Amino acid sequence: MHNDKKQGVLLVNLGTPDEPTSPAIKRFLSQFLHDHRVVDMSRWLWCPLLHGVILPIRAPKVAKLYQTVWMDEGSPLMVYSQRQASKLQDALNVPVELSMTYGNPSLLSGVEKLMAQGVEDIIVLPLYPQYSGTTTAAVFDGLSKAFKALNSIPGIRLIRDYHDHPLYIKALAGSVRRSWEKNGRGDYLLCSYHGIPKRLADNGDIYPQHCEQTTRLLQQELGLDDSQIGMAYQSRFGREEWLKPYTDKTLEALPNKGVKNIDIMAPAFSVDCLETLEEISEQCQELFEEKGGQKFTYIPCLNDDPAHIEMMQSLVRREFL
Repeated sequence: MHNDKKQGVLLVNLGTPDEPTSPAIKRFLSQFLHDHRVVDMSRWLWCPLLHGVILPIRAPKVAKLYQTVWMDEGSPLMVYSQRQASKLQDALNVPVELSMTYGNPSLLSGVEKLMAQGVEDIIVLPLYPQYSGTTTAAVFDGLSKAFKALNSIPGIRLIRDYHDHPLYIKALAGSVRRSWEKNGRGDYLLCSYHGIPKRLADNGDIYPQHCEQTTRLLQQELGLDDSQIGMAYQSRFGREEWLKPYTDKTLEALPNKGVKNIDIMAPAFSVDCLETLEEISEQCQELFEEKGGQKFTYIPCLNDDPAHIEMMQSLVRREFL
């Protein structure tokens, strides 16, 4: 049966401040940290803490960090995501728009742009390979909210995850092999995933299983044994326990175990951003070297690599009617 409804694609990433300044970062973090999916504390406790303590202290610090990674065209996350959208549109020859769950361009603006081009069926691709309620489900919530502003809503299909997609694993393995050719091969490959509070996983979030599966498949694809590859979780925030092992603690311990030359990558991030360019490339490298590590090679995210675009194309084509 042929479907003659016009189809389009909405690529969604988390979001980024509009500029590397305290006010822009306050605006962005306020929207991000108000989402119940991200912080599920009771609002009367959380809001005074967020606006009275966290934002005034964090915004200026985060602004300084953003200034170190900001590109001529803007925030790395935005620049790479825009390149992905434009290359995917060329590859698929259907309308593709980019939206962010928080900040600009908003989910509503992406949907409206697609509908203005006559799109009636939207395939939504959240750029999170591994599912988590804090990311993918937040996209779904955000879309439901955006649709409240529309009298007519499009058909919609959400690609929930692609943590084990063969082309995703191949693209990751390709990036590792390229790094090995260029920089030499480390003693150990550490896959660093964005953490979530352990409590969320205990309550049924399947994110850690997805991260473990990605690591296992990458290990098979690269032909590594258990002593040559491992995984850890980064970017924890606040005092509660997050998924372990922690990336920083892992890096501090490795030199004592004889691992002086390390390769590190961030498979949960589809584009390079503050958490990879500053937290991993700079902070983590310092930690590793302070504890006796000698060589630290950060393997960039897949960004707009052709193999990454090919994988997105394959994911989206599967959903075409």
